[in-house]
Amino acid sequence: MGANVSSIDTNCDDGLNYLPFKTKLDDIPEACVALLLSYLDPPEICKLSRINRVFRDASSADFIWEPKLPSNYNYILQELLALKVDDALCKKDLFAKLSSPRSFDGGTKQVWIDKKNGGLCLAISSKGMAITGIDDRRYWNHIPTDESRFQTVAYLQQIWWLEVDGDLEFQFPEGAYSLFFRLQLGKATKRHKRRACNYEHVHGWDLKPVQFQLTTADDCLVTSRCYLDNLGTWIQHHVGDFVVKDATVPTKIKYSLTQIDCTHTKGGLCVDSVLICPSSLAKQLTSC
Repeated sequence: MGANVSSIDTNCDDGLNYLPFKTKLDDIPEACVALLLSYLDPPEICKLSRINRVFRDASSADFIWEPKLPSNYNYILQELLALKVDDALCKKDLFAKLSSPRSFDGGTKQVWIDKKNGGLCLAISSKGMAITGIDDRRYWNHIPTDESRFQTVAYLQQIWWLEVDGDLEFQFPEGAYSLFFRLQLGKATKRHKRRACNYEHVHGWDLKPVQFQLTTADDCLVTSRCYLDNLGTWIQHHVGDFVVKDATVPTKIKYSLTQIDCTHTKGGLCVDSVLICPSSLAKQLTSC
């Protein structure tokens, strides 16, 4: 019995010593790699695509990227942005195209998808909203700044009646969305190549809160109030949330920022933009 055991052990050792090859990452079938990558987020996929040729080729499979694109990507590309979609363009390239902000509606709006999860985001500049008194330079001015994605913000010097309104009709994918106003007290400037902020006109915001409001065509109404105190800092002020149940029907929303108590003046406010993003991303933003 001992001889037999010894013989078996020897045969096993010999077998291990004389394997014809060693398995490497290059030997994994491309289909298996693609299946593995399909469970990862886009940044992880792109990172692993640098490992070798097999991972690079597998990372371009359409079935990986199709679920990561918003369901309305054809609407965004063709109807909204008037971009011709080449049938030969793979879904990975479509994702890359949409993950960079694209301007529309005369440059007053931008749309893009989040690089991590493909969630659709949309921003509306101050020039894309109705602002009471915006044409009177005694009250408002549009000032250039590199701190805005639109390279300009509306700056309030002083006014009795503050009213900023906007409306939007857009075909959102199904899901829950949050809407924010991006605001700052004070005018940002550059001094000796360093950021500075001018608070000369800032006043009146500690007396009464501003009111934010969001309404949708399906009778959703959200109202919130907040005292503005963010001197020299851009803040995303959360207005409210809404839910899209049918991605084939355009969603109609209205939003506003008001402080219409005429017992005192207020000034020194920068209005940059309105941001709409999936509620799952809202936790990353600062709000009041």
